[in-house]
Amino acid sequence: MDRPLPALTQFVLKVHSRCDLACDHCYVYEHADTSWRGRPKAVPEAVLEQAADRIAEHARAHRLPTVHVVLHGGEPLLAGPGRLRKAAEELRRALRGVSALDLRIHTNGVLLNEQFCDLFVELGIKVGVSLDGDKASNDRHRRYADGRSSHPQVLRAVALLNQPRYRHLFAGLLCTIDVENDPVAVYDALVALDPPRLDFLLPHATWDAPPPRPDGSATPYADWLDAVYRRWDDAGRPVPVRIFDSVLRTLRGESSLTESLGLAPADLVVIETDGTFEQADSLKTAYDGAPVTGMDVFAHSLDEVLRHPGMLARQQGAEQLSQECRACPVVESCGGGLYAHRYRSGSGFDNPSVFCPDLMELVMNIRDREASAPVRPADTGLSVHTGDLEALAGGFGGEETVGRLAAAQLEFNGDLLAAVLEHAPREDRIAAQAGELLIELDAAAPDALDAVVAHPYLRPWALRILEGSAPATVVGGLAELAAAAALRARRGDSVVVPLREGMLRLPGLGSVSLTTCADHAEVTAGAEGFSVRAAGRELWIGWDEGVDGLTPHWQPVRLVELPGWTVALEDTDPLRDSHQWPVAPRLSPGEAKMWAEDLTEAWSLIRRELPLYAPGVAAGLRAITPLHSPDGSDVSAASREAFGAVGAARPDSPDLLALLIVHEFQHVKLGAVLDSHDLYDPADTRTFYAPWRDDPRPLAGLIQGTYAHIAVTDFWRVRRHTAQGEAARTAEAQFARWRQQTSEAVEVLATSGVLTPLGERFVAGMASTAQGWSAEPVSADALSEARRAAESHRADWQARNVTP
Repeated sequence: MDRPLPALTQFVLKVHSRCDLACDHCYVYEHADTSWRGRPKAVPEAVLEQAADRIAEHARAHRLPTVHVVLHGGEPLLAGPGRLRKAAEELRRALRGVSALDLRIHTNGVLLNEQFCDLFVELGIKVGVSLDGDKASNDRHRRYADGRSSHPQVLRAVALLNQPRYRHLFAGLLCTIDVENDPVAVYDALVALDPPRLDFLLPHATWDAPPPRPDGSATPYADWLDAVYRRWDDAGRPVPVRIFDSVLRTLRGESSLTESLGLAPADLVVIETDGTFEQADSLKTAYDGAPVTGMDVFAHSLDEVLRHPGMLARQQGAEQLSQECRACPVVESCGGGLYAHRYRSGSGFDNPSVFCPDLMELVMNIRDREASAPVRPADTGLSVHTGDLEALAGGFGGEETVGRLAAAQLEFNGDLLAAVLEHAPREDRIAAQAGELLIELDAAAPDALDAVVAHPYLRPWALRILEGSAPATVVGGLAELAAAAALRARRGDSVVVPLREGMLRLPGLGSVSLTTCADHAEVTAGAEGFSVRAAGRELWIGWDEGVDGLTPHWQPVRLVELPGWTVALEDTDPLRDSHQWPVAPRLSPGEAKMWAEDLTEAWSLIRRELPLYAPGVAAGLRAITPLHSPDGSDVSAASREAFGAVGAARPDSPDLLALLIVHEFQHVKLGAVLDSHDLYDPADTRTFYAPWRDDPRPLAGLIQGTYAHIAVTDFWRVRRHTAQGEAARTAEAQFARWRQQTSEAVEVLATSGVLTPLGERFVAGMASTAQGWSAEPVSADALSEARRAAESHRADWQARNVTP
């Protein structure tokens, strides 16, 4: 049977085919392929329109949650603001209601100015810049055709991107390695520019045109990168470095972050300025015409491109590698290196990378350093990556950033569980057996245990025990966790679990209501379901039972499966009552259906209109707990102690549900940040003005509210463009109001005198986002009303709270 092909998710859209620099290591103009000479300089509008439609067609067919597009060249800024706007608008038009769009541009930076940056703020385009280090290193290759240095212009571009109003656009720096350059000098020069990410690339080469190896060294590129790695590692890894992070991930069995490492199938295609589809640009270094597919956006679909022999050759993981690579001990990390670097006349790409010795040495060096390094708390936490803090400070945080937050929270919960085990009465047989099974599953089925430990309501239970407020629940809670982990592992383990007034709690899975006076039940997992024995009776429950609510004794957690996100409707766990509003009882099938329908529409809106929030929500929000609103109003909440969950009463419309989700998930993210980092002095008891409250707020409450309202403001900022009629006018008024209030709150925070240096930097990130909205036009009426309301609120607040 043919294996299904993975979808294409990354698209390089060439908007200009010429460049204003003459870099002698450029794979487009200085290697074997010369096809650029016959292509249009600037991409025609018809190509942009059709390319956007083809990408959307593919995204719809494969239900892609996110599409990644890089505007490229040549030098893409040569296309000019008008054509770049057209490209972005066509992509957003075509993908509206289909997929979220992650849009970026990669530039040499020499033309970057405020006009372009303002355009990119408006269109949500992130900017990556090529820079090869300090001036001497950069000037070795990146010069104008007349020999002039480009370094001053690139530094000016980076300084522009580092301004608070543009910082959220900055995607990182890309550096091509030249082993003649001092590696430490290059690294130090790049880090000094405070980039959110660094990417070091091996120069393009093949076996026919091998890379320079000065002094006959066998592994000069590994040696160069090792010097950088040691500098980076010794400094505490202050910035994500893609090649190092990719090796570290693959050594842990995770996916690579770059196509030049790892075994993941190729998911990238290039669209040239004439509309032709090509394989990865790096193939231009192999031979003239190497990337050609013979297909174009007007006559062919992207599914047809996927079936091109050149694309198929890169979809088969280790199977498509040379025999030598398949036998290599580091193949899982190296992946054979970049496909283009394997080329040799006569044998094509059926060879190891021309950098094979360097790649093996690099992977082994990193592996050995990791094995011998002492364990550091920052290794699994957010503090490794200052780029994460930058992204979160702006109000956002993508899949990887929130994934690291979740990983740190999982470790935190694991530590809490270990502490609870220490508090368990050693003489209690149930507690002892549960503890032994949890320890055994940690080794034998870690994924099953992690899924239970990550349950949002583990932490509130553990903290209550450790604080001494609920010691009686330690035995039952441990047994419940062990039973839930055993069921997930499906190894056939049996666990005795105390019942809660006739109810068996299985955290994260559901609950079983038993009509018995027994105090305990024995739970045993099977392949098709599990059995529950209590008071001499046995109940068998299949894994798929009860989803429709027709099986009265079994109430499983309902999962709402959406494109790119699966979220639980948590209405079974008795410990879910961790929010300030009362929880709703178990949903009826009809109520659950309405929740699922509203979540489907809300998620579609978030992906479509708030694409900078969607990946983080998908990576970190595991459960939505239905709440009860006593007066029928819209209520929602997030608990600092329940990472991964938010509570909400189902609002009147999916639009408002989308707003509640992004609003409350801001609290979840910030709470996780505060678990690892001190942003303010907790001993300071002063209170401050909050533009949305009548009472003074402690700084903890003010920073939480301000951070949440960044998402609220952004929601209304976008809705005023997508809503119609009166709804659009309401959205504009709301945007003006929340923009005013959020900006005021950021100013209060910045001048509070309570922030730590890291807190000042975090608030500066919020300020950058708020400042980016300041120039966006709103009607005179909306602006006037927002200002009037702000002035009136402050006057009333001062009259009420400031002592004469």
